[in-house]
Amino acid sequence: MKRNLLHVLSLLVLASMLLAACGPAATEAPAATEAPAAPFEAMKVEAPSCDYGGGMKSIEAVDQYTVKFTLCAPDPAVPAKVAFSSLGIQPSEYLESTGGTGELLEHPIGTGPYMIETWERGNQIVFTRNDNYWGEPAKSKTLVFRWGTESAQRLLELQSGSVDGIDNVGPDDFDTVKNDANLKLFPRQALNVMYIGMTNTFAPFDNELVRQAFAQAVDRQRIVDRFYPPGSEVASHFTPCAIPNGCAGESWYDFNVDAAKALLEQAGYGASNPFPTIKLHYRDVVRGYLPDPSVVAQDIQAQLKENLGVTVEIDVMESGAFIDAANSGSLDGLWLLGWGADFPDVVNFLDAHFSAAAFDSFGKPFADITDNLAQGAQLADEAAREPFYEAANNAIKLHVPMIPVAHGGNAAAYKATVEGAHASPLSTEIFAVMGIPGQDTFVWMQNAEPISLYCADETDGESLRACEQVTEPLLSYAIGGTATETGGVAESYESSADLTEWTFHLRQGVTFHDGSALDANDVVMSYVVQWDAANPLHKGNTGAFEYWTYLFGQFLNAPQ
Repeated sequence: MKRNLLHVLSLLVLASMLLAACGPAATEAPAATEAPAAPFEAMKVEAPSCDYGGGMKSIEAVDQYTVKFTLCAPDPAVPAKVAFSSLGIQPSEYLESTGGTGELLEHPIGTGPYMIETWERGNQIVFTRNDNYWGEPAKSKTLVFRWGTESAQRLLELQSGSVDGIDNVGPDDFDTVKNDANLKLFPRQALNVMYIGMTNTFAPFDNELVRQAFAQAVDRQRIVDRFYPPGSEVASHFTPCAIPNGCAGESWYDFNVDAAKALLEQAGYGASNPFPTIKLHYRDVVRGYLPDPSVVAQDIQAQLKENLGVTVEIDVMESGAFIDAANSGSLDGLWLLGWGADFPDVVNFLDAHFSAAAFDSFGKPFADITDNLAQGAQLADEAAREPFYEAANNAIKLHVPMIPVAHGGNAAAYKATVEGAHASPLSTEIFAVMGIPGQDTFVWMQNAEPISLYCADETDGESLRACEQVTEPLLSYAIGGTATETGGVAESYESSADLTEWTFHLRQGVTFHDGSALDANDVVMSYVVQWDAANPLHKGNTGAFEYWTYLFGQFLNAPQ
């Protein structure tokens, strides 16, 4: 029995040796092998020539992690421009799958420290921390955006503890916040302007004498003294003087009722031809440049009646409709609007409003404004730029496309326990660096609900601030400051000597919120869908893509 068992065991050992020598059994699965990665197919979009009128000649992916912009003319402001939030990068595949509309408007996919969880229209936006973020993770697991149009309401929410930070403290509440040990005030530098707009294609503002009369009929100092908070000042120029060359040239007209009446008489208005009733359009949305829109509108109405005998009818418009009408130059009468600095260069104020590509709001452009702006924008040296901005500012004063009223001081406020709290002079607060120890959720309350979250096609600050938590541009601005840094998805960049070629090198290993990897084609696509009006993804919320024309001029393939 033992002998037979030993014999069987010997046969089993021999069989196993033979199997080992011959390789695995036929039923065993072969070892898995990875499929070779698909070769990177670099995108490039190029204008046939620069005759189309824009500033961009070509955008190309040099390789998987390198993007190059070739310009039609030198542009020293490119680093500051590409850090702006309308140029946040999203996956090219996502842009294509959404068709430039739909889900894209409410659910951006970026590389930022926060991701969109839910947007409850009319109530709140909830963000959740991106645990795969390439940089320092957000301090709070959850970020919530809420909104309220009244500054008193926002302050009450902060005092009650239901929110952790608020935007645009009311002019009368600065001292209230300062005197509350549980709160802290963060004033912003007044890098903004509020103005009274006029469109020169509508009578009676098609007459330059009329526009000059109105420029001298409004007591701007009275408006600032009555309705603006500390840190505000009457605007001597459209651009704040803190911006280099912003205040080159002559200061604005003094308040002079007699001169204003004389100009209206020269324009043909008097007892036998009374001035017509006009409208004053505005939206009831608080901004740093306009802290109390309704009372300012009413004061202008009263001043024009008292000083010129002009009857003004106030027209309060829905915010989105108002912005669309202002941008397209379809508002008759007067209108109240303003601008906050997106980046600290004079082109961000003057070119964004008065260049040939951007003048639509005010009607027909003036060559002595547009030509000087075009020449000044191509120079890097501020001293060399000064004569052009002096001439442009003087021409703006002469033609009066608008009346600059105020540079508005404003502030954010937070609970005193918030770590990392700040107020950006560019209104680009980054909430990933803020938090309260032991608290998982951070709640921010701003003036209004975002219009959409596809910020390539939005211009309002509430939308842009929300996007800035989710999508990242190539570069970034210093937190709480204005300097341009390599804090975006590009880790370095360089330019040609003549400032017409700018090359950006992307961080490697960065992923989007959907798990896809960032590459140069994502950058190209995110830019091209804005630049090329013929691109099937050039849709967005309104399809206006206003910021592109502010930053880089005319669209490629613009409709004629």
